[in-house]
Amino acid sequence: MLRNIIPMMKVTPLLLILFLAVSCGKKQSHPYTFYYWKTRLALDKTEKDVLHKATDPYLYTRFFDVDKLEGKFQPVGVITKDQSFSNDKNIVPTVFITNRAFLNITNEEIQFLAASINDLITKKSSEYQLKTGNQIQIDCDWTAGTRDDYFKFLKKLKDVSKKTVTCTLRLHQVKDKNIMGVPPVEQVFLMCYSTSSPLENSDKNSILDVNTLKNYLSKLENYPVKKIEVALPIYSWGIVTNHLGKHKLINALSEKDLKNPDFKRTSDTEIEIQKDGFYFGSYLNKGFRIKIEEISDEQLQEVIRFLEKKISNFTIIYYQLDSKFVTGQNFSL
Repeated sequence: MLRNIIPMMKVTPLLLILFLAVSCGKKQSHPYTFYYWKTRLALDKTEKDVLHKATDPYLYTRFFDVDKLEGKFQPVGVITKDQSFSNDKNIVPTVFITNRAFLNITNEEIQFLAASINDLITKKSSEYQLKTGNQIQIDCDWTAGTRDDYFKFLKKLKDVSKKTVTCTLRLHQVKDKNIMGVPPVEQVFLMCYSTSSPLENSDKNSILDVNTLKNYLSKLENYPVKKIEVALPIYSWGIVTNHLGKHKLINALSEKDLKNPDFKRTSDTEIEIQKDGFYFGSYLNKGFRIKIEEISDEQLQEVIRFLEKKISNFTIIYYQLDSKFVTGQNFSL
């Protein structure tokens, strides 16, 4: 009898270790949805299908930008809606505000800005019969000089709207939180892209360089706001460099667009134009170079696995919902 028990006592811990190893190695599942960042609400069939499959119930929709022009706050690019637009998600109105709008702002102007933004959101939601919930999201690249007034604005908007106000969070605002301050919100949306400027001469991918991101977020687990959602890039572009070294962007280019007999391949991601002509809607001269920047599944997976060690139970919001970017994309990373 003892001979039968002893082998079982040896095997059981081994099975337990194997079970724990399998459990720890199990991939986490994250709800996902999208940002919609166009000036007109209109979805083609591809976009509708992809959005319908998204596992989070919200669509974060840019309603308008706000800038300060000639001393006055102005809405810019206010959203319009195609008659055919329909979707089964709750719309979260999202507003981008320039940092300069908060330079030298008075308390009275903060009150005015909060009330005006809330009024315009309410007006457009009603006019277009949009199913909006209890959240407004603000996107602003605030600085140390504007942080206090920006934070006052967030509080005032919450008071005025009687809604939950969330905001975006950029990488440098995490790393330098002692200088940049921590916004007075319960939920932030971490923008895991724009790790450098595309207009710099650099070998790095300016949309997302994973090592740069890891450096910025090395202490993310210590960030005071604990409810952190994650915005990941699926967009791409081409960086055109002329003979003088000046750059411009052409949106939505990808590696497959480099296959042209007028292009000479100089690397896996870069070509040199061999003949003057119109390319991608722009007139480009012989000798101009185009560098493609796009994001692979492997890069996104590496970012997700890194973040899972820092924060838990986060939703992924892909930027952005556009058939040029969502076609053929794997969202179950």
